[in-house]
Formats: sequence, C-alpha cells, structure tokens
Amino acid sequence: MAALVAKDPAASPDPAEAAETAEAAELSRVLSRMLPGLEADSKLSRRRALEALQRALEVARPEAPDGDPTAAAAAFQGPWARLLLPRLLRCLADPAEGCRALAVHLLDLGLRRAARPRDALPRLLPALAARLVGPEPARRPPPEACEELRLALVQLLHLAVRLSGAALAPHLDDAVRVLRCTLLDPFAAVRRESCECAAGLARATPDHFHMQSESLIGPLMQSISHQHWKVRVAVIEATGVVIQFGSGKSVDDVLPHFAQRLFDDVPQVRQAVTRVVGGWLLSLRDRYSFFHRLIPLLLSAFDDEIPEIACGAAGLWEQVGLRWQMENEEELQDKLDFAGPPPAHHPSPGSRPGLGCRELVFRNLSKILPAICHDITDWVVGTRVKSAQLLAVLLLHAEAHITQHLEPVLRTLLRACADEEEAVVRSCTRSAELIGTFVSPEVFLKLLLSALRKSPSPSGLLVLASVIRGCPREALRPHVKVIAVELAHAHICQGSENRLYGERLLQCVQAVVSVSREDCRGAGVPLVEVLVTVLALWGPAGLGAEVQETLAELAAVESMDAIQDLFRAHVGPLLEWLAASHQDWTGHSKELLQFDVVLTHSGPALGEALPQLVPILRSCLQPARDPPMRLKLFSTLTGLLLGARETVDSQGQFHGYLDTLIKDVFVPNLQWHAGRTAAAVRTAAVSCLWALVSSGVLSDEQIQEVQEMLMPQILTTLEEDSQMTRLISCRIINVFLKTSDGVIDPDKFIKIYPELLKRLDDVSNEVRLAATSTLVTWLECVSNEAGKCYYQSNIQHLYRELLVYLDDPESAIQDAVLGCRKAKNEGHVSYPLNHHRRPAEGLATRSLEALRRRTDRQAGACPLHALGSSSPDGQDEGPGSPAEGPGWNSRCFILQKPQALHPRAPKGLEVDSSRPWGCGGRGVTASSCPLRTPPRPGWARASTPGVTQGSSLSVAMTDLRSRAPGT
Repeated sequence: MAALVAKDPAASPDPAEAAETAEAAELSRVLSRMLPGLEADSKLSRRRALEALQRALEVARPEAPDGDPTAAAAAFQGPWARLLLPRLLRCLADPAEGCRALAVHLLDLGLRRAARPRDALPRLLPALAARLVGPEPARRPPPEACEELRLALVQLLHLAVRLSGAALAPHLDDAVRVLRCTLLDPFAAVRRESCECAAGLARATPDHFHMQSESLIGPLMQSISHQHWKVRVAVIEATGVVIQFGSGKSVDDVLPHFAQRLFDDVPQVRQAVTRVVGGWLLSLRDRYSFFHRLIPLLLSAFDDEIPEIACGAAGLWEQVGLRWQMENEEELQDKLDFAGPPPAHHPSPGSRPGLGCRELVFRNLSKILPAICHDITDWVVGTRVKSAQLLAVLLLHAEAHITQHLEPVLRTLLRACADEEEAVVRSCTRSAELIGTFVSPEVFLKLLLSALRKSPSPSGLLVLASVIRGCPREALRPHVKVIAVELAHAHICQGSENRLYGERLLQCVQAVVSVSREDCRGAGVPLVEVLVTVLALWGPAGLGAEVQETLAELAAVESMDAIQDLFRAHVGPLLEWLAASHQDWTGHSKELLQFDVVLTHSGPALGEALPQLVPILRSCLQPARDPPMRLKLFSTLTGLLLGARETVDSQGQFHGYLDTLIKDVFVPNLQWHAGRTAAAVRTAAVSCLWALVSSGVLSDEQIQEVQEMLMPQILTTLEEDSQMTRLISCRIINVFLKTSDGVIDPDKFIKIYPELLKRLDDVSNEVRLAATSTLVTWLECVSNEAGKCYYQSNIQHLYRELLVYLDDPESAIQDAVLGCRKAKNEGHVSYPLNHHRRPAEGLATRSLEALRRRTDRQAGACPLHALGSSSPDGQDEGPGSPAEGPGWNSRCFILQKPQALHPRAPKGLEVDSSRPWGCGGRGVTASSCPLRTPPRPGWARASTPGVTQGSSLSVAMTDLRSRAPGT
C-alpha cells in the first residue's frame, strides 16, 4: 500500500507536496483497513464496513497545512479515486438496500470532497446508467426498485453535473440516457429532481447540449400533464431551459403542450408558462422565427383570473416590446420621431401599448388570426374563452391595422357571438367595440349590413350594436339614418320570434340613441318603427320595460317631454307605414301587433291621425276579412273608444267619421252569420258599440243617428247565445231610448218591448235586470197623451206579462219588475197596484174585492175563478159562467179550464176531491194552485205572486169558505 502512494523520485521535493503525500498516505492506510469488509459475503459485514467508511469520511476530515481546503481536497483525491470510487460503485449493485443507500451517500461525500470530481465521471455515469436505465423505460421498471434510492441516484447525478460543468460534455450521452428514463419515473420526486438535473445539464454544457436536447423533449412533454402540480411546474421550467440552450426546432413540438397548460387549474402552472414564454421572447436565439407562435401564449395571460399572473405577463410583454424596438430602432425611426397621441376614443389611452408591442402584433397578426378564428369555435369551452379573450387583446394592439383583416374578423365574431358561453360573448362584444373605435363606420357598416340582409341573426345584431357603441359620435353621424332605415326593414326587424333576437335588436337601437344623441332626430321615424316592432313582438316576453325606457330616452334626445309627444310627432308616418300592408293582414300578422302598439301608445295623437286611421279600420273590419284579425281590432278599438276624449276625439273631429264607422264597420259586423266565430265577432262589435255610445263623446242627436241605423241589428243580438252580448245589447237599447226623447218611429218603437220581454226569461239575472231597466226606459218614452192612447193596448199587454214575474224567486227581479209596473203609473193605469209594498198583498186585496162582488151577486164561481176572471176595473169577466143554484160552490167551471186564471198557467191542474168546498165538493189544493206553482220550463220563469200560508189571499179564501153555504 505504501508503494501506491510513493512519490515519483524524479519530482523535486516540495514541503507542501510532502505534507500532502503524508496525509494521503495516512488516509490510505485508514481506508485500507476497512475496504476488505466491502467484499465480505455477509450483508451485515458489508454494512458495517460501509458505516465505518462513513464515520471515517465524516469525522476524520484531513486538515491541510495552513488550513488550505484545496490542499485537503487534493490529499483526498488520490485515495478517493484509487481506493473508494471503484468499490463504492460496485456496492451500488449490492443486494441489500441498506448497503446501496450507504454507498450512494458515500459517493455523494466523495464527490463533494474530491479536488477533481470530473475524474470520477468515466466510472460514475455508466454505473448510474446501469442502476437507472432499464431496457424499456416506458414499460418495465428500472433496475433500482427502491424509489428513495432512485431519487438519491438522480441527486448524485445532479451533483456531478454541478461539480463537473463543461467536463461532462464527453459523457453527455450517458447523462441524457439516464434523464430520459428518470423523467418518466413513477415517483414524482424523481421526476422533479430529473427536471432540475436536465436544466443544470443544459446550462453546464451549452456548446454541446443542443445535439442531445431534442431527445429530452419527448419525456418532458409526457410529464407535463402529471397529476402533481409541482411536477408540471418543474417540467415547464426545465423545458424552457432545455430549449433555450438546445435546438429551436423543438419549439413547435412544445407549444401545443404549453397552450394546454394555460388552462391549468393551478395558478403556479400558468405562471410558469408565462415566465418561460416571456423568457423565450426575450432571449431565445431563434425567437424571430417563433414570434407568431409565442406572442399568443404570452398575451393570453393578460386575462388571467389571478392579478399577479396578468401583471407579470404585462410586464414581460412590455420588456419584449422594448427589446424588439431597440433591436429595430433604425426601421422604426420615423414612427419614433413623429409619434402621435393615442386615438381620441382609445378605450385606455393611459395604458396604450408601446410602439414595439403594437408593431410586433401588427406584423404577426396575419399569421395569428387564422388560428384564433379556428379555435374560437372549438368544442372545448375553455379554448373558445381563451381565443375570444386573445382576439380582443390583439385588436387593441393592432388599432387601425384591423381594417385589412376586418372581413375574417367580423365573420369570426358573427359565429362567436352566437356562443352559449357568456364569457365568449362578452369578449367578442369587446372586440366588436374595438373595431368600432379604430375602423371607419363606412367600412364596417358595409360588411355588417350586407350580412344582416342575407341572414338576420341575433349574433349579427349584437355585433352591430357593439361596433356602434365603440364608434365615435362624429364618425357615426353621417350613417345614423342608414342604420335606422336598415333596422326598420321588415326582413330585419321581424327576422325571428326568438326573444334573444328582440333583445339584440333593442340593443342596436339603444346603441344608436346613446351614441348619436341629438343626431337621431333625422332618424326618429325608423327608430320608432323598430321600437314599436320590439314592443309588439317581444313586449309580452319581458322587454316592455326596456322598450319604454328607450322610447323615453329617444323622446329626450328629440327635446320632447313624454313618450306620447314622440308618438304625436310620428303617428302619421307610422300609420302610413302600416297602411302599406294592411290589405294582407290576418290574425297572425306581425303588422297587426304593431298597429295595436301604435294605437295604444299614441293617446291624444290619434285625434290628429283620423284620416289615416279610419280607412285602415274600415278596410280591416270588413266581414270578408280574417275573423281573428277583426276580433283583435275590435278589442283595440273598444279600448280606444272607452277613453275617446283622450284618444280618437282629442281634437273633437271624431264625429266627422262616425257615419263611416257605423255604416262600414258596425252594420256589416252586426249582421247574423252562422258559426261560433261569427258570434264572437258580433260580441266584439256590440262591446265596441257600447264603448262608443257610453264614452260621452256623442251628442244625443248623434246617438239618435246611430240608433236609427243600428236598432234592428241590436234587437237581433238580444237573441245571441253569449250572455255578454245580450247584456250589452240591453244596455245599448237603454241608451238609445234615453236619448231618443220619444222621437222614434212608432212602428219601430212597438217592436222593442216584445224583444225585451223575452229577456225577462233569460238564464242570467244580470240580463233580466238590464232588460227590466230598459223596459222602464221604454215606458218613460210614452210621455204625451197621444202616445198613451196610441200605445194603450201595448202597455196593458206589457203589464199583464210583467205580472208573472212578481213571484220570481229572486228578490232583485221582483223589485225590478215592481218598479217597472210603477213606472208612469199615474199616467196610464192598467193594473193598479194600490201602492202596496208587497206584490202578494196587492194581489190579495184585488182578489178579495173581486170575490166579494161575486159573492154579493151570488155568482157560481169559486174564489180562484173569481181571481182569474177579475179585471182591473173590478168587473167580473171570468171565463167560467155563473151556474144556477143556491151558492157559488155548487158549480165551478174554472176547474175545467184552469188556464183562465192566467195565460201561462200549467195545463194539468191537480184537483183534490177531499176538500169540502169547490165545484160539487171538489176543490183545488193549496199546493197545486196556479198562483203557487213554481216556475216551469216552457211557460215562464216565475208565476204571479204565490199564495203563502198566512198571506192576505190565504186569509180571504179561508173567510170565504167559512161563509159559503154547505161548508
């Protein structure tokens, strides 16, 4: 062993070398005693030997003379290289895991203490490769089964790289071969350490690494999607260094993976991508060739949800722009010397990108846009969101240079604005606003309006609204009317019934009004037409409030106080616009809805537009037109007539069109036609007529004119199946009679009350009450003596018919009929009621008087006969002839003809033979008395007042029975 450390005799004696040699010799003697244990067959012996070596290396550190660490390392170099390194490398394959771990630790200590660690590389790297590289790294595990030992071996390799530096170049193949396997190791810590080692290897061998760098890209990209975010970060950073010192050809292979990492959920991963890409843009040797690939990655981080990442990306991008500006200063000299201020309507003039940044984007925009236009419609939501955000950033940098790429950009926005993802739509509207800011309206309107004419869509309208919002007012001023007229075309404003389409159309109008302000005055009519369409088609869907706000804003910019003033200014053109197509309207026409909106919102302005309004109504309400359309129009017209003073008669000119409405609208629509639809139209027409006559805008003379033309039709509608029609008809007749002043053709006047009498048998009490009220009015019309004489028989017949309804089950009907009989009682007494409060008591009194007269004359008729044959003047006119005999109960013919009591008495009168009075001992039971018979179908709803127990008639009959002979 002494011979191993003996000095060359030819060397000149040096005290330092002599001391070094002495230290090395001493170390060699110490190590020589421990090394044989490494070859023992016993695992325990080998372990003990390794532990002894560890203690010797850690504790017995040789100190060089004068404390020189270099001399100590030089003294250790010899024993380490000759004695320890070969044996420790063999221990790496020891069957015992503990021994292998101690061997790795000792190798680490040896490399750190050796003066020339690079001398160990020829032996060390093959040994490491033997333990870490398997035959098929992707399928079979490496020879070293222990994860911790594999980590220690990679750390040992990393240490060798750091200590050896460029001396590792001859052994680059072995190092790369090891890293290709360890980068795919199942243990995450091994992968992280391998990434750091690969980066260190690239920095240590910059002149030779490019020849091997491409072989590491594959394993790195396989690990870039590892489930541990720390591994992903390490892979990204290692890739950045590998490509920085390696071959630029790998950039194209790496960028798709980096783009995917921009969607990583972990902010640290996205931040690592941003740093690496920014570093490449600043210092990559071939960066000019990859600007169009790298710029989108860095700019995509501008909209990151983490502010630190967005700010870091902005800072890196600013450095990139300044670096490129400095490198191309001569080319940009004119732009630098004559740099102008930011555009007046720049969205962020205080943070406008620098000249270098803007030029970089402009020069690479033609290469970047096709990829964005493709990805913005990708099936992955995240890709679409990032692409839309990136497009807005690019357009902000391109500014006026957008114009030469405008067509593909607009085409992309039209597709992207139809996206279901709100973030995509939001970014695209921002891009459209930037187009409006930097591009001339003449250019973008030509493209957008042409696209809308070909295929109207919500996305097209949204893009149009966005570019208008971004456009300066001065630039938009000459085009306001063109935009409004295009939007008002039926092909566009009625392009769809989808609510979203209505929202986008409304946004276009709102954008025009908010940007142009007073410049909208010349386009007020088409803008109102569009708002009327939106309100008509989508007002019920929830857009009504927004439309009202827009109308109010439009009225304000036109210096008007209210929406009605806006309609007053434009109602004439609006009606002319609608009149152009009214011949083709049906119940489903959108123009009909627009017409309804114009009428309901114009208010007093309609009084000025009657020349345009009435012809439309007359044409559309002809019987030959579509019934559903007529129903809607009648409904709208009814609402207008109910407030006629504030609508159609606001100017007091409505009477001039009354004759046209009556003859051309009401008369044809009140004619009877078969079918439920026709009945519904008649109901609508009657309701509209009632609104007209009750509105208060017609004078009595005008109502008389209406009555003369419409009374026959109204009398016919009293027989309609609709209860509402019958009720309103009664009320209309009542108004006609009240305003007639008795000046009605007698022949026509006589025909009224029989129709009203029929309504007293109506199934609806409301209709019966209305008919009774109208009968009262009819009676009041007979005021003079000549009329009383002329209508005497009719009045008597009317009273006789009304008598039946005094016994109606409904007290309201009884009171109404009683009021009718009292009407003008002092003027024409036909059936006096003696002013009794209860109808039954008046009838009982009258019957009692008749019975007493017949008893005094000993007439042979029963009390019921006397009741039925009594006349208003008290004369005995019953149909039963008095029989010869001693008393009135000996014979009675009324039982043979009970209808003599009343023309509507039931035919089968029940006779009770057990009663002690009546004809031949036969009498009428109280329950079967015609005066108590309940209403039966076919003759009347109710008979005359009934004979109730305890009533005056009951008492009178009991008294008469007691007075009759033989009782």
